[in-house]
Amino acid sequence: MNKPLNPSEIRKAQTDNQDKRARDLAATLGISEADLVAAQVGFGVTRIAAHPDTVMPLIPELGEVMALTRNESCVHERTGTFEKYHSGEHASMVLGKEIDTRIFPKHWVYGFAVETETPKGPRRSLQFFDAAGDAVQKIYLRDTSNIDAWEPLVAKLKEDDQSQTTEITPTPASEPAKMNESKRDILLDKWARLTDTHQFGLVIKKLGMNRLGSYRHAAGERWVRRVENDSVEGFLNAVSDAKQKVIFFVGSKGNIQIHWGTLDNIKVMGPWLNVLDPRFNLHLRGDHVSEVYVVEKPTKRGPAISLEAFDAKGGLIFQCFGQRDDSGELGAWTDILAALPDYSEGDA
Repeated sequence: MNKPLNPSEIRKAQTDNQDKRARDLAATLGISEADLVAAQVGFGVTRIAAHPDTVMPLIPELGEVMALTRNESCVHERTGTFEKYHSGEHASMVLGKEIDTRIFPKHWVYGFAVETETPKGPRRSLQFFDAAGDAVQKIYLRDTSNIDAWEPLVAKLKEDDQSQTTEITPTPASEPAKMNESKRDILLDKWARLTDTHQFGLVIKKLGMNRLGSYRHAAGERWVRRVENDSVEGFLNAVSDAKQKVIFFVGSKGNIQIHWGTLDNIKVMGPWLNVLDPRFNLHLRGDHVSEVYVVEKPTKRGPAISLEAFDAKGGLIFQCFGQRDDSGELGAWTDILAALPDYSEGDA
């Protein structure tokens, strides 16, 4: 086993690889991204409080920022102002016109204020990581941010501990599809009785299933249709062409970030499927998509119909719902999903 890198060795590697993205460099060095950032404490990086109850009430002072949440396969970037924070023991949230998140506080373990010099001037961000050193949320200041609030905010959040190392706990692997064939009929019966999408998680947990497992059980029935893995690009283009407003969820273990609105400027760059809009960017690795489902759940307001993509390990990459208009209608949403080609066994 190779000897772990010390902070000075990590800083040298960063100096030697300035064109490499932090996440990619950390993987190359065999360390976590939190280790990479921690090594720079005292060199433009300050350790700060990580718990959302401490952090989130202060973020509105920064004004307009860019909020970034990602998983292995998808990056979700939304520009806006953090508004009211709602604390919760197990789940918290920020509800705003542009920044909308669901936060799971136990996964917010490490926090850093990062200031990096670039040819365009200082780049400032707040970065939060889980116990495995994976990012759960990053918040970047923009030219339109309240820069004067940066230093006072960092001073309020600064920790006594300004060490350059972390204690990393490896993250558990994504849970593969969890199925229970003996409970399939019960699943379908309870599915038909749903009145709110939030009931679904409790139903499948009680039946000994997870999301992907339940979709595999229900595929081909009324509620679930599996579509081709490469249909996501066509889906994005169809949503763009129709000017259909959507609700697009991307999450890490510690944070789910939600975009409300249209997906206008779709650009494909190698394996990346991108949405490049003025206040919303999405970067999706199309080659990571292993299973895609059109899913319907009954609610009191009418059916909630989503497109959901999973990676080869069973991890959820994204969920996308149609956004109802003022009259409660879904516009072209159902037609867009109906036009996606069914999955065939020959597809991979």
